[in-house]
Amino acid sequence: MVRFCAIERSIPYRGLPQKDRPRTLGRGMTQLSLVEHSLCPLDTEASLRPGLIHEAGYFFTDKDGTRRKATARVISPEGLSAYDELYLWGLLALTFSQAEPGVEFTATPHYCLRQLGLIEDKHHRGGETYRLFRDAIERLSAVTYQNDNFYDPIRGEHCRVGFGFLSYRLPLNSDSSRAWRFYWDPLLFEICQATGSALAFDLETYRQLDTATRRLYLLLKKMFWKKTSSLHFDVRHLGVNVLGYSPTLKPWRLKEKLIGSVRKLVDQGILAPPPEGSMKNLFRKQHKGQYSILFQRGPNFDRTTTTKVNVDSPHYELLQAIGFEQPAIARLLRTYPPRLIGEWADITLAARERNGEKFFTTSAQAFFVDNIKHAAAGTRTPPDWWRELRKLEEQQRRRHAADNSDLTLDQYLKTEAREAFARVTDRIFGDLIAGGKTEAEAREQADRIARNNLKVQFYREHPECRPTDPPTNPIVDHSDE
Repeated sequence: MVRFCAIERSIPYRGLPQKDRPRTLGRGMTQLSLVEHSLCPLDTEASLRPGLIHEAGYFFTDKDGTRRKATARVISPEGLSAYDELYLWGLLALTFSQAEPGVEFTATPHYCLRQLGLIEDKHHRGGETYRLFRDAIERLSAVTYQNDNFYDPIRGEHCRVGFGFLSYRLPLNSDSSRAWRFYWDPLLFEICQATGSALAFDLETYRQLDTATRRLYLLLKKMFWKKTSSLHFDVRHLGVNVLGYSPTLKPWRLKEKLIGSVRKLVDQGILAPPPEGSMKNLFRKQHKGQYSILFQRGPNFDRTTTTKVNVDSPHYELLQAIGFEQPAIARLLRTYPPRLIGEWADITLAARERNGEKFFTTSAQAFFVDNIKHAAAGTRTPPDWWRELRKLEEQQRRRHAADNSDLTLDQYLKTEAREAFARVTDRIFGDLIAGGKTEAEAREQADRIARNNLKVQFYREHPECRPTDPPTNPIVDHSDE
């Protein structure tokens, strides 16, 4: 089943003077090799399908000057959308904009969406915008990326790689004030952290473009970084492997689509206007049905924010939810490490959500301050009840997935186990007919028995969907503040 949805809305701050806009992240961040090719087809009917495996190739010159090809495989069990890349690159930039970037990034969804310019500062929290964000995170977390000639910036050589993008831990209660936790794949984080491996780009420009033009924009940002002269690309390679258009498109149709993206980048000043003002002059015919396209760097190509971007702390809203005023929040953010602030803010908010204000001897603010002081001094660790709560939440998340396992099992039987399901069903159907069952009875029973048999295999291959017994409630520790 394909999950279609309106992935993005219009830019909420367009038309507002800069001084009246909420503070948002000024730049996005991507990885240099990942902009060389598409991560999924542009067509959502093709990309938002369970069991998607997308392949794309690109060419590079090795250290010996030999022209070689790399092939990337993006395995997306939940499907993937080109719109998801805004969340991926935005979260990556937010992670590395922190004072102490780490593989774990903690923030409220409101903070993330506000920094990405997708909601207004006073926008109601929750609703459709949050759902779209959550759906994108779930798709991105399931992705496995493979490349047979990926450039490793740490070793300075090309190699075979396989890694994921990120994992997540989200509260099940949509009204929760607690933070969402994102965990980057360690290899991807290490690669992005390496000098010269990441690419910064202007997020506001990127956000205003359509998905195909976004991909072209990032590729040109990489290519023009070292070159100021023109660049030539094969039209089919650029359209299919880089931008993600269907390989069945005719050459004239690919040229037409590329012209649309070029016009948008010319309007932004990223590309220079074509010779004599005619878009047709960008193309050169190589052979029958084969064309190349010429790009010239534009006057606004370098427009971007500075490399070091100061953004609001992702813990600001958490401290605000606890009850701190702005001066106190600023003092706490200056005094304590971000890791401790995030951890004890989550403990405090979890205690309030489960037990109410009666949990705190004095107040939630006093509880937080006392605990983080001791934690910073190395004399206090998180309480046992909080660790048990996190285990409980993970078990509840797995149970929630299991509650929806019929749909997931249906997807499994229609994709990975399609042939096995058909084979088992036909065999059982034949046995039941031979035993005297009517065709309708045999078909119904064969389907049910085959589903039950393959469900065991499904749970073995997908243990996250296995039902678990409800755990007992953790003992709440009313420790002194």
